[in-house]
Amino acid sequence: MFFYQQFVDALARYAVQCELVKDLEYLNRFSFFKGWSIDKKKFDDVLERYKPDVVLIDKQSILGLRVIEKKIPLFFYVRGDVWEEIQLVKKTNGSVKKRVALWHNGRITDKCFRGANLVLSISKYLEGVIKKQYPNKPSEVIPISGREPLFWHKVDGTKLKHPNVGLLQSANIWGKTKEMLTLTRVIESMPDVTFYWVGDGPYRDKILPVLSKYDNFKWLGKLEYPDQVREYLSDIDVYALISGMDTFGQTIIEALLMERPVIATNVGGIPEIIKNGETGFLVSQSDYNSIIEKISILINDKQKAQQMGQAGRHFVEENFNWDKIAKRFADIMHRHL
Repeated sequence: MFFYQQFVDALARYAVQCELVKDLEYLNRFSFFKGWSIDKKKFDDVLERYKPDVVLIDKQSILGLRVIEKKIPLFFYVRGDVWEEIQLVKKTNGSVKKRVALWHNGRITDKCFRGANLVLSISKYLEGVIKKQYPNKPSEVIPISGREPLFWHKVDGTKLKHPNVGLLQSANIWGKTKEMLTLTRVIESMPDVTFYWVGDGPYRDKILPVLSKYDNFKWLGKLEYPDQVREYLSDIDVYALISGMDTFGQTIIEALLMERPVIATNVGGIPEIIKNGETGFLVSQSDYNSIIEKISILINDKQKAQQMGQAGRHFVEENFNWDKIAKRFADIMHRHL
């Protein structure tokens, strides 16, 4: 909601009026087999009062199905590879309850894709994934993930030990999180560098027992967004996103705005943000030697790190400002409605 309010404000500058709706306000109960049910009267009242030209949803939802039933144009904004995530959950959680929920969510997802007038993808990589499932569905790529550059500047806050490497990533999907275990060799071979991890999630307990064995690894838990995150990024020397899968890598945007040089795994949509050797370094999965090499370069060559940081901020300012995103979205609306 924090980002979508900024998106709404930017759209207003292009004469696009918006009503920001929080879906949980229209979902009224949860059952084992059916999941959330919709308060149709309450939701229909909003649609009738506002009479939208289009409804944008950012996840598979029975609200989207109601929009389709009402024959209102629907834009379905997709941020993750739902098919890969479903397969990963099946492998790591075989409970009957979880499988029923996956089956139910899969049906909703399919109906949202088939009924949407347009599918919006957060990255070109994800658009390619979706095209394999729905090759004839109209689609556009638009990362509705802008940032306000004026907010992201160096501030006082956390006092971290230097030199350091900062990680800011959740532990919600094992396919993403497990790649962090690659850092065991890195942390062990660089005892003079402190590695800080900000993040939490159900797979935290598979990571912490392994990495916490090293004195130069520190877990900081969750931080309040956005103020504490800005403080944290102000005090790191290198930002690293070590992920097994990622359709975009949103935390990279903030690290670049803070002029931090970035090291990231070359997976999914991450190469669409990082220009290798210019705004950061891309490394292959499980390639701990490359991670060690790139960290050493950025910590020992301050000028190189500064140049990458400045180039990264410029790239984000040019490509992820809300004004540019809002203008592109307005153009998409005119073309598809």
